[in-house]
Amino acid sequence: MPIDVVALAQSLLRCASVTPADDGALNVVAAALESLGFTITWLPFGPEGAQTPNLFARLGTSGPHLCFAGHTDVVPPGNGWRHEPFAGQIDDDTLYGRGASDMKGGIAAFIAAVSSFLARRPLNGSISLLITGDEEGPSRHGTCDVLPWMQEHGQVPDFCLVGEPTNPMRMGDVIKVGRRGSLNAHITVQGVQGHVAYPHLADNPIHYLLPALTELTTRVLDEGNAHFAPSSLQITSIDVGNPATNVIPPKAQASLNIRFNDSHRGEALKDWIEKTVAKHASNAHVETAISGEAFLTEPGEIVEKLAHVVKRVTGRTPRLDTGGGTSDARFISAYCPVAEFGLVGASMHKADEHVALCDLRQLTEIYLEFLEAFGL
Repeated sequence: MPIDVVALAQSLLRCASVTPADDGALNVVAAALESLGFTITWLPFGPEGAQTPNLFARLGTSGPHLCFAGHTDVVPPGNGWRHEPFAGQIDDDTLYGRGASDMKGGIAAFIAAVSSFLARRPLNGSISLLITGDEEGPSRHGTCDVLPWMQEHGQVPDFCLVGEPTNPMRMGDVIKVGRRGSLNAHITVQGVQGHVAYPHLADNPIHYLLPALTELTTRVLDEGNAHFAPSSLQITSIDVGNPATNVIPPKAQASLNIRFNDSHRGEALKDWIEKTVAKHASNAHVETAISGEAFLTEPGEIVEKLAHVVKRVTGRTPRLDTGGGTSDARFISAYCPVAEFGLVGASMHKADEHVALCDLRQLTEIYLEFLEAFGL
């Protein structure tokens, strides 16, 4: 019998897999896939005693090869829930739980779709799943570490579908074909503390930091392009740690984030920030971290097939989009073409995260028809 998507989603939601905990979530995935004949490979990566749980499963050995990628870890539930966050409760045809939309529901839908697909006819090619337990956290030893292993062992697919909740309000709204890159920078300017009445005996670091920030924020990074909105630099913090009104502080700090499109590379933006800050504050220290580069999967035959399936099932023509935050697709894009389509994400990371049962079943139908359209 095909796997029931609702029952599988409930089993996953009953695992309190708040990053870095797994609480049996990947075992639920593995058991479902083993029942369908998949070969399971466990791939824990990271420091001994604190390894990230990852799973790679494959059915078939030939092409075409389609991979589904996702994560079983979730953010903390927080407060304000009317339904237990890890009970998988159904109320008024709606399934509640942390991870219902982001993205345990999507994982359940894909596995249920595969089970229905295999019940129809023999597989012509390969289906694989890359499921990590570290997407909501640092993302250091999850998908980014599994991908080199896949390449080394000849497991790189022809195409990867990521089951993130891409639809803002309704099923069929959006297919993600790219993501912006993200760069964080932390700037520290050293000064000399002193009394405000004797500024010649001090050196105010704020007076160096502010012109640097002004130059950074007034530059127009780009005007955007056919697939991406303009890049955006936002200051996220300015702090001097000074509660007194008559003291010049010894240092001033600021943090900023740039969400950049494919007109830029992270290293070039890093160099620009460092040079700009040095121009105004020669003793400043700049720390940067690039969490992902911008990428785009040019719309082509496979994306068109996915869009056609989405329209046929939902009655809506999906918009091809590159907005929003980052996802593990940023790592996958370096190995193979990738697109994202999943559930409605309006409730993700909120109290009473939920998914309508009709949406869960509709996503299962979309994934099932995409497996057919992919030529498997």
